[in-house]
Amino acid sequence: MQTPGYFLRTVRETGPLVHNITNFVAMNVMANVQLAIGASPAMVHAREEVAEFAGLAGALTVNIGTADPDWGAAMETAATVMRDAGRPWVLDPVGVAATRFRQDLCDRLLDLGPSVVRGNASEIRTLAGLAGSARGVDAGDSVEAAEEAARALASRTGGVIAVSGETDFVTDGTRAARVRNGHPLMSRITVMGCSLNGVIGAFCVDQPVFEATAAALAAYGVAGEAAGCTATGPGSFQVAFLDALYHLSPEDLDRDARIEGPA
Repeated sequence: MQTPGYFLRTVRETGPLVHNITNFVAMNVMANVQLAIGASPAMVHAREEVAEFAGLAGALTVNIGTADPDWGAAMETAATVMRDAGRPWVLDPVGVAATRFRQDLCDRLLDLGPSVVRGNASEIRTLAGLAGSARGVDAGDSVEAAEEAARALASRTGGVIAVSGETDFVTDGTRAARVRNGHPLMSRITVMGCSLNGVIGAFCVDQPVFEATAAALAAYGVAGEAAGCTATGPGSFQVAFLDALYHLSPEDLDRDARIEGPA
């Protein structure tokens, strides 16, 4: 099995183009996160060009946080291109429990076989057809409460499910791993999870998705730990986090990643 540092090194050497259809709140931060990790971000959501642009990209990320019907249709179009080309795409079902529109959109997107679904515990439980305790876009359930739902959802999609929390849980329905990196201030910055999708997408380009997802989660968490050593609050943490991602080396990641599994 490749080490986490291998995936980071590969991204730095290849600079993969990642097509992101994300929410208004996340665009700037997410683009900067991807640049810091070594990827090339593009925010493209117009229905008239998403199919053409997706054809150029190494990976796609889809985030329903501020979706509308036009954006939803664009997401489905771009995801279809990636599926048909055999390239990875990541779904973030932000606040899926909140409205019927979000649930219906995610049902259609799940049918397109996302390579990775990354969400909080309540979102993953909702996608698996279980009751959750979501508070809008925030989780009200523990990661542990979503582990079986994640396994079931992975069996449905044929891909990898990543449940974000204090300890991240990653499964392909058969194997599972836990990633224990991170810092408490990461939960005090908006769009930290949204931006993580771009790192996962970049790590997954031409790589085994389960291992790449776990490595991306570890890299993100290790950078968070480094940022937390100097930050005095959410504002300084955000700046320190971008710097930590930029300076993170494959050797640092291999040393500091705390990945348990797969098992």
